[in-house]
Amino acid sequence: QVQLVESGGGLVQAGDSLRLSCAPSGRTFSSYGMGWFRQAPGKERECVAAITWIGSYTYYADSVQGRFTISGYNAKNTLYLQMNGLKPEDTAVYYCAARDRARGFRSSMDSAEYDYWGQGTQVTVSS
Repeated sequence: QVQLVESGGGLVQAGDSLRLSCAPSGRTFSSYGMGWFRQAPGKERECVAAITWIGSYTYYADSVQGRFTISGYNAKNTLYLQMNGLKPEDTAVYYCAARDRARGFRSSMDSAEYDYWGQGTQVTVSS
């Protein structure tokens, strides 16, 4: 069974920074793209950033553009999310996710197109 494990969440003040990490455990897998999603209480899960390993293309939600940076290592399917200038509205559980290679090269910010998920890490930003 493929598992992804996130770390790096915590409680910070507005304006602070955090760096989330994600690493696979369990069965190995191949992927052409990964992403970070978040879900706040009472809201739907949304993609905040995605990366396509081929060409290292990155995609961001408008709400985090210019503040968050996604990066990682294709060979190890490890993923990072550098979050700067955090705001209270960034408070959510953050999930790492990966698309199986069978889905091909194109990227996606649709959670339905991701096959492997982590358990989530809580990020809380106080004002």
